[in-house]
Amino acid sequence: MRKASRLFEIIQILRLAGRPMTAAAMAETLEVTVRSIYRDIAALQAMRVPIEGGRGIGYIMRPGFDLPPLMFSIEEMEAIVLALALLDRTGDDELKQAARRVNQKIAGAVPAPLRQAMEGKALYAWGSAARSPSGFDLGLVRRAIRDEQKLMLDYRDELGRSTERTVRPIALIYYSQTANIVAWCELRQAIRNFRSDRVEHCSAAEDHFKGEGDRLRDLWTSGWTERADSRQSR
Repeated sequence: MRKASRLFEIIQILRLAGRPMTAAAMAETLEVTVRSIYRDIAALQAMRVPIEGGRGIGYIMRPGFDLPPLMFSIEEMEAIVLALALLDRTGDDELKQAARRVNQKIAGAVPAPLRQAMEGKALYAWGSAARSPSGFDLGLVRRAIRDEQKLMLDYRDELGRSTERTVRPIALIYYSQTANIVAWCELRQAIRNFRSDRVEHCSAAEDHFKGEGDRLRDLWTSGWTERADSRQSR
């Protein structure tokens, strides 16, 4: 987790906590070291965020400090609730955990009547949920897309044939059964879709493709128009 995101998370934890929170508890929640939490608390205090407490006794935030309020209509809140429920059906464990944190943050920031819309349990996303890939974490792919970093895949095709690929990931498509990694394949020298349930192993490569992501996405989406035009001309 990047430091800026971690500072925001600490503010949210202290805002929603009903009691002092120890550095150890926050470190466990954020999956960082206790030393990192101490440094982050000091950084926030230096930015005049009203955090009080100390080592061994825990930290609290003085009343009155808040982030800009979130103002949603009932319909907008219901849209958020349903979207977060749909995220829970993906095979992306990291996104599912993020969706639950979003629920908590919004519930802590919106007025009571809107909070009831989130807690009412009246909207559901039903149906089968995709399984999480067994060979890797989809969060690794999303980070590689953002950072324009190449990935190395051990991939098994529909006939069971295994190949090793170096790819430049540009998008993720979430289906009800699996997720597809859209990437430029250096072996095939073309855009290819890789089903996540056929990826046996995935790791980040040392090489990057900085500045190429948008161009490759344009190449990918241009193929949609060409295929549509081809079907219409038949």
